[in-house]
Order: sequence, then structure tokens, then C-alpha cells
Amino acid sequence: SSEDIRCKCICPPYRNISGHIYNKNVSQKDCNCLHVVEPMPVPGNDVEAYCLLCECKYEERSTTTIKVIAGLLPV
Repeated sequence: SSEDIRCKCICPPYRNISGHIYNKNVSQKDCNCLHVVEPMPVPGNDVEAYCLLCECKYEERSTTTIKVIAGLLPV
């Protein structure tokens, strides 16, 4: 498939956990911390606070276009 859809969640450091970027192929309606951040780095009682800090964004891109353009770039 030439279409690449994914959800990208950028989570900043939280307590003793370093920041992390999570990517997962999920539908747009499931593009949130609870569906994308796996494994969840915090215990159950901290999940809500942790997820509020994460910024999740749904992305669609054409991997075919990216490969063609990358192939045209000088090495």
C-alpha cells in the first residue's frame, strides 16, 4: 500500500520516566495515548496524568511519494 497512516504520540518526561515518541498504525478515532502508548510506562493510577501530557497526532502520508523523492536526492 502506498498510503501510510499512523498515530504519533510525543510524551514528555514524567516523574522518573524519560520522554518518548510512540508510533502505531491505528484509525483516526483511536489516535490517543491509551491506544498508542504500549507498553504504558506508568502504573494505573498515573495513566491519566501521563496521557494528558502526551500530544498525539494522526498522520497520513504517501510512502511511494517519499521513496520517489528520496531516490531523486543526491547522495
